[in-house]
Amino acid sequence: MTLGNNEKKMLRAMLTKANHIWSLEELLEVTEWTDQVHVAGSGKILMEENLVQITEIKEKIVTLGNEGNNAVNNGLLEFRLWNWIIQQSESNRTMKGLFSAGFERHEAGPGVGLLKSMGVSINSGIFISESEDEVSRQIKKRTEFINKLSKNKVNAEELDDEMVEHFKNRKGLINIEENTTREWNLTKKGMAIQDSELEQIELIGEITPEFLQRDGWENAQYKEFDINADAPIPMGGRPHPMQSLIERIRSVFLEMGFSEIEGDYVQSAGWNMDALFIPQSHPARTMQDTFYLDEPKKIDIPEDMLDLWESVHESGHDTGSLGWGSKFDKEESKRGLLRTHTTVNTVKHIAENPESPCRVFGIGRVFRQETIDRTHLPEFHQIEGIIHEPNASLPMLISTLKTFYSKMGYPDVRVRPAYFPYTEPSVEVEVYWRGKWLELGGAGIFRPEVTEPLGSEWPVCAWGMGLERLAMLVLELDDIRELYQPDLERLSRMPIL
Repeated sequence: MTLGNNEKKMLRAMLTKANHIWSLEELLEVTEWTDQVHVAGSGKILMEENLVQITEIKEKIVTLGNEGNNAVNNGLLEFRLWNWIIQQSESNRTMKGLFSAGFERHEAGPGVGLLKSMGVSINSGIFISESEDEVSRQIKKRTEFINKLSKNKVNAEELDDEMVEHFKNRKGLINIEENTTREWNLTKKGMAIQDSELEQIELIGEITPEFLQRDGWENAQYKEFDINADAPIPMGGRPHPMQSLIERIRSVFLEMGFSEIEGDYVQSAGWNMDALFIPQSHPARTMQDTFYLDEPKKIDIPEDMLDLWESVHESGHDTGSLGWGSKFDKEESKRGLLRTHTTVNTVKHIAENPESPCRVFGIGRVFRQETIDRTHLPEFHQIEGIIHEPNASLPMLISTLKTFYSKMGYPDVRVRPAYFPYTEPSVEVEVYWRGKWLELGGAGIFRPEVTEPLGSEWPVCAWGMGLERLAMLVLELDDIRELYQPDLERLSRMPIL
């Protein structure tokens, strides 16, 4: 048996309390080590020598997420909705009344879905329930669960499994972390080891000119090396897989005759939203989905542009549309934000070149309020493109996208009808991969409410797709976060694109 100095030190420390079960903190204190890697490494070697036994205790810890903290302070969404409903007369328990009471549209849909799951239904536009007491009981149980988590971290074993299962499927309410705790104790063989076997000696691991110049090197003891052990192979430098994919996409579009355009991260709500005929009441414009800025809080927009958007949104201007029929707020248009899509670049390009035919694309970062999980990030990349010319058409758009994906290695492409506020007709693009169809982006023809205020009478083919989703497809990843982990070994194993 050959033990290193660290293993001897740890074993000698544990022998001071031979029958004790040691925690990580206790071992760090008694050995005076500051890095737990010494305990983990030495403990593993001692376990392999049957001197130490390691016990692993796994537990799931449940804590509140951001939405969970909001629920503690303001009440769960279903609690607030139900509290309003039961305070109304039967004739006032309507969706219209709900909105009049101040509930936002982005709350009403999910909230009504939660109430329906507890037995509440809507009959002739009125909320009804066969057992109000049962609904109140379920909501009380959920509220007590959330309030219990507000005090501290709780082991999942101490919680109601049904409640944990329910809340983990709701965005941002709870977080579940899996923790592993290790404990170390001596085996009989470890207890029987003699002090004489635990004397530390200086082992020389590197022979340098300075070492050979000092006295006593002839009698020094040297660290053993296994010349047959696997050695790490130095990896040469290479572009990050995401950057390689961007360059590959760029080369495909350039080969197809497109030109590249760029734009700023910081935009106004007017160019980012209003120019695309997205109503000012749309849920995507709330702070739950968009990063609004304090600096700059406002961005100047030419008054004539604001007047055009106002006319289009309120009455359709002269585009043949009825508009949205709601009051347009020019100050809302001036709000500064981080762009939520790269479509803002192509819209500005059309406004600057309304009578010049073009085929352009852009690849850039966009920002949205997203909870980080295996398929979502708050910062990601989008691929955007347009064909702006007199004869642009839907068949031209579809054939262009099929050509692009074919050049990317996915010849099986299909489109299906979809809805987007600023294109008509609209389609979603899917590719066939591993036996199923995957949706990769949206496309369509810009509506007249978008193009005519920009000064263009031509149809515009437009499309947008998420780069990270395409990267997951190309690199065969199951978790989008793997793209941005600083794990050089994992990154080096990814295919060279």
